[in-house]
Amino acid sequence: MTKKRVLLLSEGFGAGHTQAAYALSSSLRRLSSDVQTKVLELGSFLNPHVAPLIINAYKRTITKQPKLVALMYRKQYKKPINRFATLALHRLFYTHTRSIVRQLKPDIIVCTHPIPSAVIARLKRLGVEVPLCTVITDYDVHGTWISPEVDRYLVSTTEVQLKLINRGVPKSKIQVTGIPVHPNFWEHPSREEIRLKFELKDMPTVLVMDGGWGLMTDEIVNEYLAQWQQQVQLIYVLGNNDKARAHMEQNPLYQKPNIHIMGFTREIDKLMEVSDVLVTKPGGMTCSEGLAKGIPMLFHNPLPGQEEENCLYFTEQGLGEPITSLEVVEKWMNRLLSEYETIVETRERHLKEIEKFHPMQSAKSIIEMVETRKVPF
Repeated sequence: MTKKRVLLLSEGFGAGHTQAAYALSSSLRRLSSDVQTKVLELGSFLNPHVAPLIINAYKRTITKQPKLVALMYRKQYKKPINRFATLALHRLFYTHTRSIVRQLKPDIIVCTHPIPSAVIARLKRLGVEVPLCTVITDYDVHGTWISPEVDRYLVSTTEVQLKLINRGVPKSKIQVTGIPVHPNFWEHPSREEIRLKFELKDMPTVLVMDGGWGLMTDEIVNEYLAQWQQQVQLIYVLGNNDKARAHMEQNPLYQKPNIHIMGFTREIDKLMEVSDVLVTKPGGMTCSEGLAKGIPMLFHNPLPGQEEENCLYFTEQGLGEPITSLEVVEKWMNRLLSEYETIVETRERHLKEIEKFHPMQSAKSIIEMVETRKVPF
């Protein structure tokens, strides 16, 4: 029996989009042994020399000119990528996409970033017949995600579903599945074994994450948290920011028994499991992983646009709080020390409430599309 082929396309503009693609890939393969998956960061795959330059320029822009990013985001908020821009993207960076599709012969294409979604939508307009599923990886929806050629949208919440409907997307094309995270985040392994592995103590613990790129280190918050190290265990994860990690490791402030400094790791699910509070920038993927773990979140340095909307959503749902001042951090540290049992009980309640966002929902929707739609090449 020939396996069904699922092609998952992302881009390297932020770690979360590709993480979502790999999370879906893992869920699909767990769900069915008859599914074969392939994940590509499309622009990087087609342009291995040019793409890193563009991504690095994007990193510099969001860190050094956030107001410009906010202006561009809001100006285009309700506008899809127009056909001229799609044509330009295709001609400049995605010329060989059709050849990739013909070579791989996917039974469905799943996009976790708006640019590959727009590129595949253009190919469909030109006659390429393949089901297109677009997974919106935030708790808001920018206009660039929307194309009439998309056959199904998988979205995080009913609020995002309503925004799509208000912009003319038929309700029949939208399914609320939650943002797909790796199945590991829904599991609850032994905390004792995790503590043993990472040499952690059984005490109130705060996990501090600075994003997959490690770009958004907030030294003021980090230093303030370190002052609580005698009473609270602190785990700093700095992603790929080796410079920031080395700087912290050399700083006597962080050279304490209850402070742990790490770089990139694929075991964030385990660190969340043994932590009691998560301090993070509000990327859609990290927020979804925190949601799956039921851990309360404190948000710092949201990027203009979608991260601001993510922060607002989780704050309104009572699942997080923005760090508007150090008083917010102080309040949560005191809560950890004086109301620890209440925090644990609230977390257990949240875990029961979010069972409807099981990771297999997105994968089941994709497999259902493959099984019910036979599209010839």
